[in-house]
Amino acid sequence: MSERLDAFMARANAAYYARHDPFADFTTAPEISQVFGEIMGLWAAVCWQMLGSPAPVLLVEAGPGRGTLMADALRAIGRTMPAFRAALQVHLIETSPRLRAAQAERVPGATWHDALDSVPAGPVLLIANEFLDALPIRQFVRRGDGWAERHVEDGQFVERPADPDGIPAHWSTPPEGTIREHAPAALAFVDGLAARLVAAPGAALIADYGPAEDLPGDSLQAIANGKPTDPLIAPGEADLTAHVPFAALAACARTAGARVHGPEPQGMVLARLGLFQRSNRLARSLPPAQASAIMEAARRLGEPDRMGRLFKMLAITHPSLTQCPGFEA
Repeated sequence: MSERLDAFMARANAAYYARHDPFADFTTAPEISQVFGEIMGLWAAVCWQMLGSPAPVLLVEAGPGRGTLMADALRAIGRTMPAFRAALQVHLIETSPRLRAAQAERVPGATWHDALDSVPAGPVLLIANEFLDALPIRQFVRRGDGWAERHVEDGQFVERPADPDGIPAHWSTPPEGTIREHAPAALAFVDGLAARLVAAPGAALIADYGPAEDLPGDSLQAIANGKPTDPLIAPGEADLTAHVPFAALAACARTAGARVHGPEPQGMVLARLGLFQRSNRLARSLPPAQASAIMEAARRLGEPDRMGRLFKMLAITHPSLTQCPGFEA
């Protein structure tokens, strides 16, 4: 029996995150350098001031991993912006009991949610680092004068006639065999997020990997035991991800009435936010080996031939926020 790709991906990732430590297979930016989380916290603090310093304000992270980013962010906020630290309430969007336990050790006093929908109303500052790439996608293949949709059966792709209502209206008529991806779960998240940011003062920063423009192709991939593997084999034993459709997300947020900044390459945004200056200051106080590691981590996050170009950052804000830290022209 075949299973539509998005259903297969949702089931596989739910099982993977319930049973595995994902950080044994891959490393995210907060685990590479503490400066990443510190910068995210200070980005939120500056946005809070620009929005009029609402109190209370919800500081939300979607997909908080081990809690490393939030712990680093709160430390930086407490050191440099105590008024913001006193006003904020920490909320984490996480479904994995295993990861919630790890987060509770690093971020005591947080409130957990399965989805954005249950986060209380009010001013919100949200950070989502490598969250949307793990949400389920659908894939379509151009066949003749229409589209077929990919399903999974016995570890292989099979094609079934596509429901025309599931095809985005803006798709052109590409050559035979062209693969297009649609990310309804990511779009639904951004649509709900943008609606919140229009209703109350707030801002969100999304960091993930994928192209800034709308491109065809198959981007589904899997990592198991630290190595690439077949995404259709052994569901639940590998982390499945796909490129984030930044252009579609930006259009979705604008349609909802929010202001959009970017997407821009992660390296450019982090450099504007002080990645290399902060790393250099931190390195000066450390022994040579540790100092070298700090600077190497900064280069890994920011240089174009590493994570700096492949990863993008997109900010979505209340319409009143005409400028956004890190996205200045």
